Amino acid sequence: MADSLVEMSDSEDESQEVMTPAELVTKLEEIWLNEKLSPELLENKSEIVECVMEQLNHMELNLQRVKGVDLRAGVHRMETERIRYVLSSYLRSRLQKIEKYFPHILEKEKSRAEGDPSYLSPEEFAFAKEYLANTETYLKSVALKHMPPNLQAVDLGKSVQKPNLDSFVFLRVKQRQDNILVEPETDEQREYAIDLEEGSQHLMRYRTIAPLVASGAVQLI
Repeated sequence: MADSLVEMSDSEDESQEVMTPAELVTKLEEIWLNEKLSPELLENKSEIVECVMEQLNHMELNLQRVKGVDLRAGVHRMETERIRYVLSSYLRSRLQKIEKYFPHILEKEKSRAEGDPSYLSPEEFAFAKEYLANTETYLKSVALKHMPPNLQAVDLGKSVQKPNLDSFVFLRVKQRQDNILVEPETDEQREYAIDLEEGSQHLMRYRTIAPLVASGAVQLI
């Protein structure tokens, strides 16, 4: 990526985190894997997306200035396409989850406390609301209007499946965690606590480690 620093602002404390382009790409890959491998929609990282898009535009402008055959330019073009693929895959994964769980995601967004981070970007929120409206219109025009009046109401929150937070995920520990409570797998077992050593890898129920994914203490793999 371009040899410059990237500033990412934190809206909560108005501080700025300075990252190198390489660190920015690493961060993008981390949020991409977490989003693809988690069963639920994670907090949106629009600031990272915007910074990556700016860097991609900067790289492409630099490549356009290259004249003739240049091996390094070819390598940079491949890296640009790789980063663009990761970014597109990340955004596509989020849209797929919104389409799959839209009633629950909108309800969660509606009920979040003031000051809590938003799970949806403004564009994703608009998409989710439009998807909900289009789904309701389609159901009414195709099926519900042909049914008895007492059956024409439908609760999409009950009709659409919820994310399975009890599914198991692989993870790598980035920061040591002590006394993580693990739920029993059978009625004969009891709840117990484990320590997660930095660098160790585990297969655990997502619900147990969801707060650690959100905080960045663990990385899904």
